[in-house]
Amino acid sequence: MKFRDVIDAGRIAAGGLKDFTAGLVNPTLRLGVTGLSQAGKTVFITALIHSLTKNARLPLFEAQASGRITRAYLEPQPDDDLPRFAYEKHLNCLTSEQRVWPESTRRISQLRLTLEYEPQGLIARNFGRGKLHVDIVDYPGEWLLDLPLMQMSYRQWAKATIEASRQEPRNALAKNWHRHLATLDASSQSNELAAVEAASLFTAYLAKCRHQDVSLSSLPPGRFLVPGDLAGTPLLTFAPLDMTPGQPLPRGSLGNLMQRRYDSYVSKIVQPFFFGHFARLNRQIVLVDVLSALNAGAAAVQDLRTALTQIMVCFRTGSSSLLSDIFGRRIDRILFAATKADLLHQTSHDRLEDILRLIVEESSAQAEFSGAKVEVAAIAAIRATREAKVQQKNEELLCIVGTPQNGEIIAGKIFYGEREVAIFPGDLPESASDALDGTMQGKLRFVRFRPPPRGDAAFPHIRLDRALEFLLGDRFS
Repeated sequence: MKFRDVIDAGRIAAGGLKDFTAGLVNPTLRLGVTGLSQAGKTVFITALIHSLTKNARLPLFEAQASGRITRAYLEPQPDDDLPRFAYEKHLNCLTSEQRVWPESTRRISQLRLTLEYEPQGLIARNFGRGKLHVDIVDYPGEWLLDLPLMQMSYRQWAKATIEASRQEPRNALAKNWHRHLATLDASSQSNELAAVEAASLFTAYLAKCRHQDVSLSSLPPGRFLVPGDLAGTPLLTFAPLDMTPGQPLPRGSLGNLMQRRYDSYVSKIVQPFFFGHFARLNRQIVLVDVLSALNAGAAAVQDLRTALTQIMVCFRTGSSSLLSDIFGRRIDRILFAATKADLLHQTSHDRLEDILRLIVEESSAQAEFSGAKVEVAAIAAIRATREAKVQQKNEELLCIVGTPQNGEIIAGKIFYGEREVAIFPGDLPESASDALDGTMQGKLRFVRFRPPPRGDAAFPHIRLDRALEFLLGDRFS
């Protein structure tokens, strides 16, 4: 074992012992919620909290459906150095007269949800009510894709990133950055303005790759796209440089400046995130926007595979046990959830699930992933549509009905967020493998719908209860 590995193992064990000691008094489950941009993390957490605190109907979540969860409420979060997840603000966005979707996750945040329940079994019931703290840790999936950088030098990262950028469709999106890159010499005198421009053009290239028309997923460094409060700092002012093997990077050179800032990014941003938060999780849900990747074509699907492989390599997995809790928690259950299932008719929900399952299985084999229970589900934490059948030219179309957001254009007609419309979103193929060859490109029809009117009722959903049963159900015995 390398000295670096010994230090890392010690840091993980120290964090694990701290969490174990706290858990002796208050049993706690740390649930990580992540997903790449626009996958629906904020909506998922808001819907989860609202459904449990309002005792919503969740038939597949056994502890709630049977009435054994007697109370669910929010408490002050345990980690004073983390921002609080703005649940009330997000709920107000969804339920106000304007009914808008809350802003996307831009930084790590946390919330503690406490569940009181009646334990199963005669002996357990005699000890009184059980109590479980669920500490929900929300973080951008882009940050998760940074974790492999802990094992990569600046030269290795720069080489891999530049090589990838010269393959289509990335190459066409990187032209401005490539032009500037060609003017830079890693051995030349460092120049702050050149570094700033290189970082700016490199970030613009990453943003283009993320655009819905392209929908690429594997785009580290994650803070370049989701900077949080680091925007404009030297920690984000670096970029890959073309270097020959063994090219010297003398002190004061541009390459040395980029290398130093890359190393600082890893040591001051990536490693604290891993040891302070990620390595302390014991449950995880990864939200995946499969539909956007399918609609963008084969390159986006392959990039999604790559991103999920990179994500699975990062997880510290293993069965939950007394020793693992003491010497550093391991994730024992991971749910991969294909979101936005409400943009399809229910006849395609199982197909969407099968497509993600195939991608996860392929990524799992490539990452040599093992040690945790893995489940796949197609979900909509808040369902914005309902279903209908529409007759068109002697053909019955299976449609979805919802209220388009203000400014949406459908068949040349502008909508202003006031009236409903029925659309045919397209069908997914019966065979999951047929969906991954790029033939789905442009065949799905997306409309941005407003959140549903709720009144006093709970939010409608698709398979949220199934997700909760997998992530939490075993903790209520």
